[in-house]
Amino acid sequence: MPLRYLAHSFIDRAAWDDCVRAAEQVVPYAQSGWLDATNAGPFDAVVEPDPSNGGYRSILPVPTQRRLWGREALQPPFTQQLGLLTTAGSQHREVGEYLAPLKGEYARLHLQLNDATPVPAAVPTGWQLTERRTYHLPLAADYEAIRAGYCADYRRRLRQLGERANISIQEVAGADALVRLFQREKGGEVGGMKQEYYQRLQRLSEWLHGQGQSLLLHAHATDTAELLAGALFVRYRGRLVYLFAAATPAGKKAAAPLLLLDEAIRCHAATPGLVLDFEGGMIPSIARFFANFGARPVPYYTLTQTTRPWYLTWMR
Repeated sequence: MPLRYLAHSFIDRAAWDDCVRAAEQVVPYAQSGWLDATNAGPFDAVVEPDPSNGGYRSILPVPTQRRLWGREALQPPFTQQLGLLTTAGSQHREVGEYLAPLKGEYARLHLQLNDATPVPAAVPTGWQLTERRTYHLPLAADYEAIRAGYCADYRRRLRQLGERANISIQEVAGADALVRLFQREKGGEVGGMKQEYYQRLQRLSEWLHGQGQSLLLHAHATDTAELLAGALFVRYRGRLVYLFAAATPAGKKAAAPLLLLDEAIRCHAATPGLVLDFEGGMIPSIARFFANFGARPVPYYTLTQTTRPWYLTWMR
């Protein structure tokens, strides 16, 4: 069955989400509700139809947005990976095949593949391939075995935190407080975080909560009830994704982010097939933080193509 390029209005959303759930690659970001919440416009796709049931054997999401110089396909915020999702019946398994139908459709494309996709054997002329990294920690072992893989300093600090017991961990429902905490503590440092991105994060958090896919943890000081840190995790199939987090200076000093991650690991340890995806690792200090939990780097790849005139390539 030949591949087809589908504009958003022609995508069967039920068939789409069925394909995401059945895919060999575990990619929570590819769910239609996730893309609705995070993308500035609709999402298009290249699909491999399944003639047996009218669904899709494979999909390549293409989030789109309109600019003055034409349409662009860019990775939405809070959406680390997309790329090619295949099922057992897929006949087309090379990501390069899915790029050909996109020719001439966009002024610029930047697509981040998922970490289950090997480095493409071939990409069409004009595309640039770049390697990136995330960090994974398998959670199949019991908690004590996983904790034994933490660096010595983390184990020591966790013992001290347990002895003092001056931080309480709570599961909460809404992300409002976490978003405000991030805006206050980190908003000025993260240049790419536009105001509208916070609104998209709120929409995503609400959608995830409605789907039963979110775990939102807060760390409070037991004496003052001050919010020291928060973390939003996503639970989907075999993944636990560390999606978004923030902490106050006092929270960082008290190791509240360490305590939140340790709590998520403790709650999900001894789950066969489950992997904690720390969702990052290109910044050395952050990569060290993840590696100190015993996590290992995992590559994934980005594909970029620009066709707009050279004098507009600097514009975002």
